[in-house]
Amino acid sequence: MKIPVNNISFFGNEKKYINDCIDKSWVGSDGDYVELLEKGVASLVGRKYAVSCSNGSAALDMAIHSSTLKEGDEVLMPNFTIISCAQYFILRGIKPIFLDCDPRTFNIKTDDIRKKITKKTKAILVVHIYGLTVDMDPLMELANEFSLEVIEDAAEVFGHKYKTKYCGSFGNQSTFSFFPNKHITTGEGGMVLTDDIKTYEKLKKYRNLYFSEERFIHENFGHNYRMTNIQAAIGLAQLECLDKNLEKKINIGTTYNKLLESSSSFILPIEETSYCKNIYWVYPIVLNNPKINKKDLLNYLASKGIGTRPLFYPMNLQPVLKKYGINQDGLEVSKSLYDRGFYIPSGLSLSYEEQKYVVDSLLAYTQ
Repeated sequence: MKIPVNNISFFGNEKKYINDCIDKSWVGSDGDYVELLEKGVASLVGRKYAVSCSNGSAALDMAIHSSTLKEGDEVLMPNFTIISCAQYFILRGIKPIFLDCDPRTFNIKTDDIRKKITKKTKAILVVHIYGLTVDMDPLMELANEFSLEVIEDAAEVFGHKYKTKYCGSFGNQSTFSFFPNKHITTGEGGMVLTDDIKTYEKLKKYRNLYFSEERFIHENFGHNYRMTNIQAAIGLAQLECLDKNLEKKINIGTTYNKLLESSSSFILPIEETSYCKNIYWVYPIVLNNPKINKKDLLNYLASKGIGTRPLFYPMNLQPVLKKYGINQDGLEVSKSLYDRGFYIPSGLSLSYEEQKYVVDSLLAYTQ
């Protein structure tokens, strides 16, 4: 048996909408589906404007470009996240100040944010990790108290809510990724959302090489970050199936919880906090037995045909950041999670039989 860490489920109108694109010859960035997807996502989360783009990293670049941040500013952000969250700040001369994460939710904590605020702090990058949201009410109160801009990366919680409000609706701008392992996919794709018309116009220009109304005249440098009509067609069909996708993810997570609850070798993801339930974007496991070597265990699972992934490598330890003079000691929780953690298959096509095989293999090695 071979079980990848992620697999995609297409059971909606994907083929129908793709064929419609081909029939109408609208396969590039022009076409109805781009606008339909943008309006659909904006309507879902309660934003006024949405700008689609080529991937989630591009969405972050667009959001930072369209922010008020400038060279020499500092931004507070998670230490436990992916490199694209830091790189676009650094390349603009904006210094990231990393915050360690809670060992159970994997998310940043408001108390830590307050301790790190200085005169140079101008923004907070919020990243919801692995299916649980950041506690947003105290964070937004803190941001308002110190007049800090908030950019919300909601790539891992698409369709989820903090209390009664959708993720992707907080702060000055919010971003999504539609990579194949996300709750909906366009193959590769992303989106930036905002309620500010000037930011919206700036996002659209930056995405499209800063073309002016008179073609081939450019007032600034930008990128070709456009999403194609075919990608958007897939995304629209996926959006129509969002509730089923989320239900499947939650079912996968709760099934793993039940199958693994008797084992003392693993720390399992928590099911909920006081402000949100877990929607299990991925299923992270942290080793609770120091006698188990993570590398040996992952090699064993690979020999059984079971795909795994490590948890995030801490930003403060990334070799590339040293080249830019970014050094920050401590942040031990992030390092401990990387050393002891990994996630197991949880794709939308995963069957109960496959989950049982994964769990049986884990238990056979650790018992």
